[in-house]
Amino acid sequence: MAAKLKKGDKVVVLAGKDKGKQGEIQSVNPSAGKAVVEGVNVAIRHTKQTQQSQGGRIPKAMPIDLSNLALLDSNGKATRVGFREEDGKKVRFAKTTGETV
Repeated sequence: MAAKLKKGDKVVVLAGKDKGKQGEIQSVNPSAGKAVVEGVNVAIRHTKQTQQSQGGRIPKAMPIDLSNLALLDSNGKATRVGFREEDGKKVRFAKTTGETV
């Protein structure tokens, strides 16, 4: 199946403790159906000090399920993603506005 959400997309969280928060996708794991979104689903990780890095409590964005994310359209609202063919190429488009993503 083609990827409806990709790295660099602006998304909004639809469900969970971070509902309503917006951010940019940093990475996607299609096999697990999860994505890491900047500033969303942040957990504190305790790390031991090493010669290369300072130890302590480091906030880290954890993966969130793709079903809980929706793409933001040009109006700043959540939208579903569809596919269509333009000039012989398969492109993604926002269902609310019809604009190509």
